[in-house]
Amino acid sequence: MAERKVRGVLKAEGRPRVISPEVTKGIRRLRERGLVEVIERDYRQGDLEGAYLAFAATDDKEINERVRLESVRRRIPLNVADEPGECDFIVPSMVRKGPVTVAVSTGGLAPTAAKRLKAEIAQALGADYGAYVRRVGAFRKFLKEQVKDSRKRQRVLTKMAREDVAEVARMSLKEMKRRFLEER
Repeated sequence: MAERKVRGVLKAEGRPRVISPEVTKGIRRLRERGLVEVIERDYRQGDLEGAYLAFAATDDKEINERVRLESVRRRIPLNVADEPGECDFIVPSMVRKGPVTVAVSTGGLAPTAAKRLKAEIAQALGADYGAYVRRVGAFRKFLKEQVKDSRKRQRVLTKMAREDVAEVARMSLKEMKRRFLEER
């Protein structure tokens, strides 16, 4: 669980510090690459100094409570794994397809349900959604520059949104202009 949290912080371009007497092979590899600081010992008072965000990912309620007290004192948002009532924030499961990001959360009540829903959404989105969004975004930029009538732009984009995702994802800008601007 701690490794998943570390990887999430890295994706958000954070600089994680892990304090634990034992770490996974994955966290060791991240340390070797210089991506994460690892302190191999139990948590101590003062370990949150300089932190902007904290995670307590232990199965030891006493340690989690000590982290909680320090986080409150230092006004650092805390996420306590598997204890939604103790969290200042949640970390949703994320589905990413290129520029498309969908967040899934059950508020900590049913992580396995969130995992299942994430898998279903990932399958439903398919690989074409990333290309589709990039293509529509480029066409939208073109429309903003070339079509001054905002209502016309909106009509064109609405029409586009009704089309098959895979088909639009494969279109060139020239094809999009012909299909969505020249057709009446």
